[in-house]
Amino acid sequence: MRALSGRQPWWWAILHAGKRVENRRWNTHYRGSILLHAAKGCTKREWAEAVEWMRLAGVVDPASVPRIGELPRGGVVGRARIVDVCPPRDPADELGYDEGYPGLVDGRWHMREQYGFVLADVEPLPFLACDGQLGIFELPDSALDAWLT
Repeated sequence: MRALSGRQPWWWAILHAGKRVENRRWNTHYRGSILLHAAKGCTKREWAEAVEWMRLAGVVDPASVPRIGELPRGGVVGRARIVDVCPPRDPADELGYDEGYPGLVDGRWHMREQYGFVLADVEPLPFLACDGQLGIFELPDSALDAWLT
């Protein structure tokens, strides 16, 4: 099954805070189911910068975000479907991407200079420790058989 690796606390925000846009500097033509892999790496500075971004965007109360040591890292934490990709826009453009996806996307989550992978059917899963890779990558079905049933 295909997977996408990313850093915490962004996967926490997707799984627990209503984030339905995964921001990337690169585009994808892939649409379909994807496992969400939390990378091992996450410095205190990266965590703090992400939480501050969420605070400034007005999408979460920083006190609700788990501390860095409480977040699962180094494995699969959930699944979703990529249903579309929002292209980058000029930050001065007032139109929000949520207009095209009412009830699905809160445009405050989209970093306008990046591609926004629009996610649906987001679901947390029991943690499965495994290595990740850059980009969208394939996790062997044999590693997932007992875990997903």
